[in-house]
Amino acid sequence: MPVTPEAMAALRLRGDELADATVEALFAGGEVGHFNTLMRWFERSGDPLPEGLPRAAHDYLAATAAPPDWVDWDVMETARMFFIDNNVHISTALSFASMPACYMLPHVARLLAATHALDYPSNRMAATGQFTVYLMRPDAFEAGGSFVPAAQKVRLLHASIRHHLRREGAWDQAAWGVPICQQDMIGGQMMFSIQVLDALHRLGVHVTQAGAEAYLYAWQVVGAMLGIDTEAAPADLNQARDFSDLYMSEFMGPSADGVQLTRQLIDLYQDVVPGTLLDPVVPALIRYLIGDTAADWLAVPRSAVFDRLVPAAPLLLGVTEHLKERSPIAAMVIDRLGALTTRFELSSLTRGRIMHYAIPDHLKDEYGVHRPEDERWSPPPVSPLVTG
Repeated sequence: MPVTPEAMAALRLRGDELADATVEALFAGGEVGHFNTLMRWFERSGDPLPEGLPRAAHDYLAATAAPPDWVDWDVMETARMFFIDNNVHISTALSFASMPACYMLPHVARLLAATHALDYPSNRMAATGQFTVYLMRPDAFEAGGSFVPAAQKVRLLHASIRHHLRREGAWDQAAWGVPICQQDMIGGQMMFSIQVLDALHRLGVHVTQAGAEAYLYAWQVVGAMLGIDTEAAPADLNQARDFSDLYMSEFMGPSADGVQLTRQLIDLYQDVVPGTLLDPVVPALIRYLIGDTAADWLAVPRSAVFDRLVPAAPLLLGVTEHLKERSPIAAMVIDRLGALTTRFELSSLTRGRIMHYAIPDHLKDEYGVHRPEDERWSPPPVSPLVTG
């Protein structure tokens, strides 16, 4: 589908028919609580479905139990190796660029604020981190893997939010379209893919063209499993750039919800950083990755010292990339440390728990609801749709 304002506007009117019908049936039959209880015991692909599942849920889980038949598993393995090679950098980009990008969209910030997740930001971030880790495990799509059940549950979670916001009339559908519409689902896909790649580029991380394409491809697969219409979603990096630019330029702006969500994000990661001396690194990194204008919209604090130091991060990352290129042992050690760092971050957020993706029975009350230089990937140019 061409990336035009008209095509994107049409996507605002579409949700996810399969998941929406399943959730409507569960609520109509008063079976949400029973379904959530049973789903806590369904965590791995290949496990038999729990007995006593409502018929609508059983049919949905059977229909969504496998990834799309068009998946190229060689490309998916390239994506997994890309993630292993850059796990800390990707986690940094997701936490300090992608999540704030969500918050600078007032209607997305409002949607996030409409759920109880706003009161428990560590749960929200832990669930996102756990989902990504599940995706990049070798057994993600095999029997015994945890990713497919997680994707099935997240898809229903999105449908349940649409259900609540529509039922309570707590959503400006004329301005923003259907809650978590196809446009917003694809926009989220861009935040987790092209905007992560942009953040890696800004951090000075060396990314090959093949690595960038494979990383986007992995999120195309994820998008399809979460109910995105693949015919409407960007097909390559250039289209992803066009969609991301147009989507962000049309909707981004300041909001009270965005400020609150960002403040919670900063507080959360400052608690993870040992001591208090390095606390200003968190907002300084966010400001560096998203830019001063967006950071001011989100009331990201300034630091006279760290706002000057953080832009030196690409130089430090360049040293580690050089070491990895020159020494296989150094590469192994650095990758191992990266994996441990990512695991520590996730365990700090989850406090050792497994995050469960459940259908909420209601919303918040107030809403009613290293590589040679010639092999490096470079971001596509800014879309003319944005520059005029």
